[in-house]
Amino acid sequence: MDEPRWLSADELDAWKALAGVLFLLPAALDSQLQRDSDLAMADYMVLVMLSERDDHCMRMSELANSANTSQSRLSRIVTRLEAAGYVTRQMAPDDRRAVLATLTEAGLAKLVAAAPGHVTQVRKLVFDHLTPGQVTSLNEVARALANPDDPDACDGSP
Repeated sequence: MDEPRWLSADELDAWKALAGVLFLLPAALDSQLQRDSDLAMADYMVLVMLSERDDHCMRMSELANSANTSQSRLSRIVTRLEAAGYVTRQMAPDDRRAVLATLTEAGLAKLVAAAPGHVTQVRKLVFDHLTPGQVTSLNEVARALANPDDPDACDGSP
């Protein structure tokens, strides 16, 4: 078995800092959304992605890709949102193999009500601690990590 490429001291420091963020942020953001809006972070993000579309509708496969999650996990999230009346699912009229998720008026209202508290928490936990240059760097790093096979994700373009 080949010896692993061990992390350098700088890489180890960066990894430990990132790991700390990975523990802190999801729990804190999920807790705020659950407490104030009875939504999980994953639920909120799906509502956001649907709300950003002109028709508030996306193919489930595209939604899973956008959310960086598996189709099965997305299906569970959408099932929860559908049961709450925030999303509907139907077959795509142009492709009977594709399923469309559509944000309902109740889902949009839920998102509008949840957004101020969530944005306040995101600002408090993340952006209030960063300079504008660090925000740019964070965007570049996050894109590179979320899209490792996309060469454009590393070039700093939006």
